[in-house]
Order: sequence, then C-alpha cells, then structure tokens
Amino acid sequence: MNLTPQGIYHRRLHKMKYYASRAHLNYLPFKWLAKNARDVLAEFARLPENQQQQIMQRVAYYNKLHTTHTLSGSLGYVGKFKKRGFSAYFYDIADYLRYFPEDTPFAYEFGDVIHVPEQPTFVKSRPISDENQNSVLLKLDSVRHFYIYPDPFTYAEKSDKLVWRGAAYQAHRLAFMEKFYSHNQCDVACVHDSSIGKPWHGEFMSVQDQLRHKFILSMEGNDVATNLKWIMASNSLCFMTKPKFETWAMEGLLQPNIHYVLLQDDYADLDEKLHFYQQNPQAAAKIIANAQAWMKPFFDPKQELIVSLLVMQKYFEHTKAA
Repeated sequence: MNLTPQGIYHRRLHKMKYYASRAHLNYLPFKWLAKNARDVLAEFARLPENQQQQIMQRVAYYNKLHTTHTLSGSLGYVGKFKKRGFSAYFYDIADYLRYFPEDTPFAYEFGDVIHVPEQPTFVKSRPISDENQNSVLLKLDSVRHFYIYPDPFTYAEKSDKLVWRGAAYQAHRLAFMEKFYSHNQCDVACVHDSSIGKPWHGEFMSVQDQLRHKFILSMEGNDVATNLKWIMASNSLCFMTKPKFETWAMEGLLQPNIHYVLLQDDYADLDEKLHFYQQNPQAAAKIIANAQAWMKPFFDPKQELIVSLLVMQKYFEHTKAA
C-alpha cells in the first residue's frame, strides 16, 4: 500500500494553513478587510525594468481585453461578495478583490471552465485558443492546483517507471488505462470508485510516493491536469500530450520537449519516449531544469500579488455594469 504518512500529513497541513489564514475573508465587514492596490503597485514601479516587462507579459496573457465591455446578468460586487460553495475559489478571489472599490462589479465563473464565457469573466481555466479573450485567468483554487511537495529525491535515486494515479472516468483517461495498466514500465492506476472491479483499479498513492519515479504522467481530466504544477516543480520528468486547457500556469505557452516530454494523443509513442529518456538522463535533466525555472515565479508571493492585482485592474478598466 502506497501511503507514506509524511506525504499525506504534509498535504493536510497545507490545506489547514490555507483555510485558517483566509477564513476571516467571509466574515469580517469589507471596511475592515479593504486594502489599497496603489500601495502594492507602487512596489511594481520599483522593480527592475526586465522584471516589470516579464510581469506585464503575464498580465497581457491572462487578460486579453482591449475594448470596454458592458457586463450584464448575475454579477458580483467587490464589497458584497460572499462565499456560496467553491470555498477555495472564493477565498482566492476575495483576497484580491479587497484591494478595489466596494461598488465595483465583475462576472465570475468557478469550477472547471472549459468554454469561453459570453462576457469578460474571471475564471480558473480556459480553452487554449486565439479566441478566449472573455476568459480572464486568475490564480483560483490555488490550494489544490499549486500544492507542491518538496521533492526529497534526486533524479538518479528514482525508479525508471512511469507513474500515474487519479480518477479515470473520462473517455480519454479510460482509453489510456485500458492500454497501459499492465505495462511493465508503468505503475498506473485509477483510484476512483467507478473502476472498482476493473483490472486498472488501484490504491491511492501520495505525491511523495509518486515522486519516487523518474517519469510522471500528467493527463488532463475535466480541464487541466491537477498534478502538472507539482510535477514540473519536482526532480521528475513530466510526460503529457499537448494540453488543450490552461490556467494561471500558462500551459498554453509550455514548449514540447523543452518543458515536458510530448506524447501523441493516443500514447502510441510512449514506449519510444520512455526508452529514450531512460537511456539519456542528461536530456531529461535539461527538461526538468526548464520546468523548474518555469514554475519558480508562481511561488513568489510578492510578485504573484502584483500580477493578480494588475490583471484585476485591467479587467475593471475594460468593464462596466449595464
């Protein structure tokens, strides 16, 4: 049974700290929570020019609005926004909203968003497309999607097998499981109840135990693959097909075989790619280093706050209530 207590407790503690540090956002009056975005953005003006450029490139990617849009329908208002389900989404967005005037309107959609809304809307995820301008990305559900377990293993210490654990009830995930559950170079299993009785059903495996493997598969589910961020921040090599959806991690800008090992959509080249990287650890090391460098900015609290507020500020400058 793959149940390393340290790995399980680390994730539980991560969640406890997250919710404990944000619980007040739903209960205290807005006037007690309110902050001034100008104070934070003044820090942006003091950053080196190259860092400012990098930040503005991210802002432009997350928020592609260029004209003014009139919002309609059921809207949120900064000072009156309260939690109704999707608590992690609420806490993330509320932590940023309090930097803006309380009567400011906005549209939002929580959960796994795989369509482009009809009007500019704050979302966690969106299709990778040239026509996704109405999907304005924020760092939502961060407690889940940006959870990182510090990798205690060097690449050389890890097993040569490919590992994956998750819920495989979507057609594309089921197709993978049926094809590779018994593969001698793979340790893959579905942990969802829907697979009980199937040969590919397996036990839960903690992130720490998955990190014992050199190769970790990232496989999109309803939208993005939840495990992609912690894989790319680790000392393991990420294998995945070309992503179709993206989040705050800007998956649409990841370069195949630079930041991850690209697999064909039907995984027909999995054996070939596994064999190549088993025999070429230096090639694997380059991709791992690039992936780690990509993930590093997302764990700089000061920079993340600046980027988030600039994304919101741009949204509010390009939207108004009917």
